[in-house]
Amino acid sequence: MGSMHPLAYILCLSLLLLTTAKKASDEAKPDWAKKSITDYTDADLERLLDQWDEDEEPIPADELPDGHPDKPQPQLDMSKLDMSNPEEVMKLTKKGKTVMMFVRITNFQTREETEEITSLWQTGLYNNHVQAERFLIEDDRVMFMFRDGGYAWEAKDFLVEQERCMEVQLEQQTYKGKFAPEEDEPKEKKDKKNKKKKKKEKKVKATIEKVEL
Repeated sequence: MGSMHPLAYILCLSLLLLTTAKKASDEAKPDWAKKSITDYTDADLERLLDQWDEDEEPIPADELPDGHPDKPQPQLDMSKLDMSNPEEVMKLTKKGKTVMMFVRITNFQTREETEEITSLWQTGLYNNHVQAERFLIEDDRVMFMFRDGGYAWEAKDFLVEQERCMEVQLEQQTYKGKFAPEEDEPKEKKDKKNKKKKKKEKKVKATIEKVEL
């Protein structure tokens, strides 16, 4: 019987070590983990994901993304608040918090056009270092979500300057777009004005007739 080739000897030894290690490792595993991955149930997969999460090192709280509930909020220096400027106060108090903004476009054509126009606005915000997620909620209306709400007012100033912006709603305040067309008055209000106008005209006419007599 010839002697074993050195490479074959090393290969066999490696396989033996791997098999021994695997056997010892398998014995320490729970029953569900010894299954073939193709036999895993949904519950087994959930356990596997939980185990991976346990093995992962937790992210330091101050490194969590903006808007995460566990991220510590920046300390607010009340001495720096200009109470005569409500927007500046809101900007500082919303820093690090999630804020939602609603924007409507003018001259609505199609849902696809709304997507295209608001996507360009989103790119414009990114170019100004303002991060915002965009969601189409109506055919002519989108929602921008800011993980760091402090930037929402900067975004508002940018959006109201856009040609197709009808209005921006932010924290219960409505800001009209710079190029938004004048809206027609409600019919009831218009009728009321017309009645007052006619009544005034009648009074003036009656006064004139009285003077002429």
